[in-house]
Amino acid sequence: MIETALYLIPVPLSDVATDTVLPAANTAIVRHIKHFIVENVRSARRFLKKCDREIDIDSLSFFTLNGHTPAEEIASFLEPLKQGCPMGVISEAGCPAIADPGADVVAIAQRLQLRVIPLVGPSSIIMSLMGSGFNGQSFAFCGYLPIDAAERARKFKDMEQAIRRLDQTQIFIETPYRNNRLIAEMVKTLPKQMRLCVASDITGPGEKILTRTIEQWGRMKYDYDKIPTIFLLYK
Repeated sequence: MIETALYLIPVPLSDVATDTVLPAANTAIVRHIKHFIVENVRSARRFLKKCDREIDIDSLSFFTLNGHTPAEEIASFLEPLKQGCPMGVISEAGCPAIADPGADVVAIAQRLQLRVIPLVGPSSIIMSLMGSGFNGQSFAFCGYLPIDAAERARKFKDMEQAIRRLDQTQIFIETPYRNNRLIAEMVKTLPKQMRLCVASDITGPGEKILTRTIEQWGRMKYDYDKIPTIFLLYK
């Protein structure tokens, strides 16, 4: 058996066999959990079947936690845990609670002094930073950039200042079909010698982590549209 706790269960970032990116210990724990808090029930069920085809999916209970979940409902998801049953949190990809709605239920569990156990697994934020060559001691994840052009320009300026003033790597993402447009925008607006790392399809068969100056990106041919990609800026 396993401890009574809220287990934060990482999911592969790409469509690969789970044992290529997740330790066997994760699967051993998953087999003992009957109650899950998930971002998407369908993809969570598919992930659990990939972990172990012997898991009886229909015997499990799922609570959906995403951007549309009413805040007042989240605490009730933890009832099985309060009754002594281990629970798991599963996001769409990567590590739960990192740039993910799962953080809300983890915060409640901590306030209730319930045991929380994060499991080992891939994080695109950390893995892209590892491969970038940028400052890994001071960094900020900025999430999605604003859509409004004026706000977006201000955000670029804020990130540029944080890089210079705080010596801090800036990390952010874009909707995949706008990846190429974002790179072209940065080439036009950012200092030519600033470095941009583009990390795409991390852990997948097409993985690329390329760090070049803005000037070099302006001369390159690339196509990142529709590919999960994360961007990093540094001096």
